Amino acid sequence: MSAAGTYTPKPGAAPLPRMIATQAALETKMLLRNGEQLLLTVVIPTLLLVLFSAVDIVDTGDGKAVDFLAPGILALAVMSTAFTGQAIATGFERRYGVLKRLGASPLPRWALMAAKTLSVLVTEVLQIVLLTVIAFALGWSPHGNPFAVLLLLILGTAAFSGLGLLMAGTLKAEATLAAANLVFLLLLVGGGAIVPLDKFPDAAQSVLGLLPISALSGGLRDVLQDGAGMPWRDLGILAVWAVLGLGAAGKFFRWE
Repeated sequence: MSAAGTYTPKPGAAPLPRMIATQAALETKMLLRNGEQLLLTVVIPTLLLVLFSAVDIVDTGDGKAVDFLAPGILALAVMSTAFTGQAIATGFERRYGVLKRLGASPLPRWALMAAKTLSVLVTEVLQIVLLTVIAFALGWSPHGNPFAVLLLLILGTAAFSGLGLLMAGTLKAEATLAAANLVFLLLLVGGGAIVPLDKFPDAAQSVLGLLPISALSGGLRDVLQDGAGMPWRDLGILAVWAVLGLGAAGKFFRWE
């Protein structure tokens, strides 16, 4: 304050952490207000968990169906948010010039991507809490190493985020919409989240087992259903996908 009753302006950008947090909060609000995204990230996984746990449609082996299904549905929730939802939302933001305008703001481009990732993580926490409560209500009895579960979820998020951003940053918005939904449906059926991989031919199992959704659902199932230790193979597969996806997205992502 230079004198009584007068103020000296102090122009400039807000601190970077505050800008990232504000952008992440905005991204999260936009996602939660989008009916289509809510259908994809919340309603569909919840319905699948309840339906396949209550109705004997898929042979999930010995034990309660929910013990097999819950880890796979958690993996599906991560994929729906980090890959499908993020790819579609970012693709249309790119089409309408939103990313271009944000890229010209004081918020650095890497910080914008960090805010999007933070928004994905917040949404996933809400999904996991909701699905866990429902699974417990259906009689789920999980056990295993919580740290291994957390590590699987983090690497799975990184892998799917990289692939989603790569798709959104290289394809047209309409192509991203179609491709992201198609991949979601294909991996829903063939990724081991609901249908056990041992139901597929041996040759297909070896290929499908290398997919990120198979590694995530299989690793979560090994820990939460079977009480296994650290699932190093699945963690390794997810780490490779994360490095490749994020690296390719960083190199080929187009802002316009």
